[in-house]
Amino acid sequence: MAGLRERKKEQTRRRIFQVALRLFDERGYDQVTVNEIAEAAGVAKVTLFSYFPTKECLVTDGVKDDLAAVVTGRPEGCSPIEALRAHYRATAAPVAKDMDVETLITRIRVISSSPALLAAVYGAQMSQRHELAAALAGGREPDLTAHLTAAQITAAITTLQETFFHRLAAGAPLEEAARQLAGDVEVAFDLLEHGLTYTEEEKHEKGHQL
Repeated sequence: MAGLRERKKEQTRRRIFQVALRLFDERGYDQVTVNEIAEAAGVAKVTLFSYFPTKECLVTDGVKDDLAAVVTGRPEGCSPIEALRAHYRATAAPVAKDMDVETLITRIRVISSSPALLAAVYGAQMSQRHELAAALAGGREPDLTAHLTAAQITAAITTLQETFFHRLAAGAPLEEAARQLAGDVEVAFDLLEHGLTYTEEEKHEKGHQL
C-alpha cells in the first residue's frame, strides 16, 4: 500500500511539473499564476505547494546537486575529487536511458527566458558552492583554499552541464551526447586533480581531447 501511495504522489508531482512547464513555455513564466497551474493540473493550490514550496521550484527543483553530501559521505581514503569524479561518472553513465530530452530542452528554454529564474539558478549555484566549501573544510571555518577549490569544482560542473545541454539543443542524439559527456567528465576531473599544468601529451595518453 505504501508503494502505491508513493507512486501516486510521484505521478501527481510529475503532472504538476509538466503542466507548469507547458504553461510557462507557452505564455512566459511571469504571465502564469500558481492558481492557473493548480487548476490546469487538477489539484488544490495547497497540494501544489506541498510538492513545490515556491513558484520558482516548479522549474528549478533539482538543479542543485548536493556536492557537499558527496564529499562528506565519501569512503575513508578517498579524496574529495575522487569522490566527485566517481559521482559524475555514475551520473553520466545512465543518462541516455533515463532522460526526457524534449522536457529538458523546454526547461532550459523557460529558465533562459526569465530573469527571475536565472537569478534563482544562480542563487542555487552559489549556495552549492558555499556548502561545498564548508564540506571541504571538514567542519572548520572555510578558508580561502576551500573557497577557491569549491569555486573551481562548481565552475567545472556547470561547464559540463552547459556543454551537454548545448549539444542536445543543437540536435545531437542523446546517446552520442551522453557518450561525449562521459569523456568530458574525465577531462574536467583530470584538470581539477592535476591542475592547469596537465599537458596535452598527458591528455592524449589517456585518450582525452579538449
